[in-house]
Amino acid sequence: MEFKIIAEYFDRLEKISSRIQLTSILADLFKQTDKSVIDKVVYLIQGKLWPDFSGQPEIGIGEKFLIKAISIATGVKEDEVESLFKKLGDLGQVASELKKKSQSSSILSFLGAQSAQGLTVEETYDNLAKIATAQGEGSRDIKIRLLAGLLKKATPVEAKYLVRFVDGRLRVGIGDATILDALAITFGGGEAARDIVERAYNLRADLGNIARVLVERGIEAIKSIKPMPGIPIRPMLAERLSDPAEMLKKVNGVALVDYKYDGERAQIHKAGDKVYIFSRRLENITNQYPDVIEYVTNYVKGNEFIIEGEIVPVDPESGEMRPFQELMHRKRKTDIHEAIKEYPVNVFLFDLMYYEGEDYTTKPLPERRSKLESIISGNDKIHIATHIVVDNVEKLKEFFFQAISEGAEGVMVKSISSDSIYQAGSRGWLWIKFKRDYQSEMADTVDLVVVGAFYGKGKRGGKYSSLLMAAYNPEKDVFETVCKVASGFSDEELDELQKKIDELKRQDKHPRVDSKMVPDVWVTPSLVAEIIGAEITISPQHTCCSDKYENGGLSIRFPRFIRWRPDKSPEDATTNQEIYEMYNSQLKKITEKSGENI
Repeated sequence: MEFKIIAEYFDRLEKISSRIQLTSILADLFKQTDKSVIDKVVYLIQGKLWPDFSGQPEIGIGEKFLIKAISIATGVKEDEVESLFKKLGDLGQVASELKKKSQSSSILSFLGAQSAQGLTVEETYDNLAKIATAQGEGSRDIKIRLLAGLLKKATPVEAKYLVRFVDGRLRVGIGDATILDALAITFGGGEAARDIVERAYNLRADLGNIARVLVERGIEAIKSIKPMPGIPIRPMLAERLSDPAEMLKKVNGVALVDYKYDGERAQIHKAGDKVYIFSRRLENITNQYPDVIEYVTNYVKGNEFIIEGEIVPVDPESGEMRPFQELMHRKRKTDIHEAIKEYPVNVFLFDLMYYEGEDYTTKPLPERRSKLESIISGNDKIHIATHIVVDNVEKLKEFFFQAISEGAEGVMVKSISSDSIYQAGSRGWLWIKFKRDYQSEMADTVDLVVVGAFYGKGKRGGKYSSLLMAAYNPEKDVFETVCKVASGFSDEELDELQKKIDELKRQDKHPRVDSKMVPDVWVTPSLVAEIIGAEITISPQHTCCSDKYENGGLSIRFPRFIRWRPDKSPEDATTNQEIYEMYNSQLKKITEKSGENI
């Protein structure tokens, strides 16, 4: 299959913001895609070479070496490439323009310059994979040489998107939700198959693999997909409320209530003698936790299973829980065995999704929990999450304050009804968060996505000092702005912020961003931050839930940065519906307070 076909479709997709149109064009691309490369095409659309959990390296070519590769491929001096880049602001466009120029140059043709032959998907993907996996002495030169070789053969439009892919700035505005829509329409028989395809993806978070199964074996094979150890399940998500009575009402008056630990959510897989640990974002973090592997091997019975819990740092002397930030040291330490001694952990398990060939995601929570408890042998490293069953508000509040006193963030209120299945990849009222922030005089914390940045003034002049933040709208697969945050950053965090924004800045608004405000710099939705504010109001400047109000969207007043959430993907951010529920809850409290004062 010609890579040119994909590149030309990318060119069309880049100019469109309507999700319906994006889906239609993407479905057309899938119709023209050879079955043998459907998985590769899906990965390329996602802007990656393989799923995040694979543990495979990223391409690893910076701007400087991209310029060198373009120079080698086009015969243009590096300083000229750099000069054109400063003018256009897009290395992909630079590569395209230089390819056009070299092809039309009669002098170059006379000298025997190699004309663009065009690329195939297979050779493009395979060479990009070689670039990503090249390691050791001389690997940099190998990477540059391989990329230059691809660019020499590439047509101008292929060169544009090849460079953008390597640069991590594809700019076609396609999220996983849109890819699922297009796959269902093209290979599943229509929109009615969307839920079936999404369910399969939620159980095996490898979109390329799901596409291949769908294309080669059809929708019936997709229906029968179940979890597979080694391929992560997209985690179940929770709703949030601030009223304990409302929480119990949502779960039919009775709930299993777990401590909500301040740790790293971990999905732990065992397949024979292999143990894998995946983060909330489905990244392979196995190498950071050799001690957890040992605990699982020694204290969890079974040959094949998928369990879920929180890895929590603990004080080596007292055994008391430490804050989540302590785990960041494990990511930075080069000597992991030294890190284990300095930052020991315990594991608190709360769910089981698969055991010895049986899919437990379709079973109610009491059955899953009972099975989980039966496979843990007595030890002081792996525990079942501290929990009780409650059927009244006072008992729930009492347990909540107990959790806080013991170092937890709060509690998770979970339905134990007959329909309390594990909703992989979904957010619903089967799980409800009840955190410490909800009981304070301050507003709830929310996890928002950075979509833009503004330069500061005075001491912060010339630096990014405030961020445009957005909530996620899963129905439209877009990010809707909800506030502009400038406070809460330490000097060190502000310095780090400059690097983070420079890596993600773009010339124009990302197609998945819905914003009325125009920042100094647009940012590709990637960074998630925990934010706290005073209250939620209606603002004409913001787009969150703007379809529900005539005079604007919902906005957070006096927002303040709390911390970065590297464990969360943009799609894990607080949703527009959650912001809406929080606003309604706030109005209810104001109304009740007003009534008391009358």
